[in-house]
Amino acid sequence: MNDSGPIKLADIRKDYTLGALRKWDLADDPITQFETWFSDALAANVPEPSAMTLSTVDAGNQPSGRVVLLKDVDSRGFSFFTNYLSKKGQDLATNPRAALTFHWKELERQVCILGKVEKLSREESETYFNSRPFMSRCGAWVSQQSTVLPGRDVMEQKMKLLVAQYGKDEAVPTPPHWGGYRLKPDSIEFWQGQRSRLHDRLRYVYQSGQSWKVERLSP
Repeated sequence: MNDSGPIKLADIRKDYTLGALRKWDLADDPITQFETWFSDALAANVPEPSAMTLSTVDAGNQPSGRVVLLKDVDSRGFSFFTNYLSKKGQDLATNPRAALTFHWKELERQVCILGKVEKLSREESETYFNSRPFMSRCGAWVSQQSTVLPGRDVMEQKMKLLVAQYGKDEAVPTPPHWGGYRLKPDSIEFWQGQRSRLHDRLRYVYQSGQSWKVERLSP
């Protein structure tokens, strides 16, 4: 509510004016271009710049999305970690294709990524797990992610027992049901907001022979 009455969603709008995106602005490789934009997000103090929406599809073709954190990016793709028995883990076991979406509203930018997902090696998963804070490592054992809880107290009691068991020992083992995934991109779209909704959308599409084709999309 405001002095003139309730706010209408249809009246909420913003003109985008911070930048433009042209083909000649782009790096030859989309990972390099992503790293440039990610560095821009860091420099602009964007909150949680590594936050991305992971979209998956289950066996019944029901889509779902949730925000996870990017933990690594290189020429092989985009990596994140989770419970393999979670909803997203079950979806990826059935359909190993997914989408990632970054939204850096402070820069009026989005990055949309499509590709195939595969599990990281156990060694890679354990290396990352061991770098996590002690309580986060304990939490990975406590949480049966996506399952129904009778109450929060059940989870908190499990956490107390586990913390007492390890006594803040650094050697909390990696759960067998926990680890990483890497999305290997088939396409990566870079979106820059523009005036009058004539946004710039440039998409890299992977071609055979390890090359990328860049195409402009209508907004």
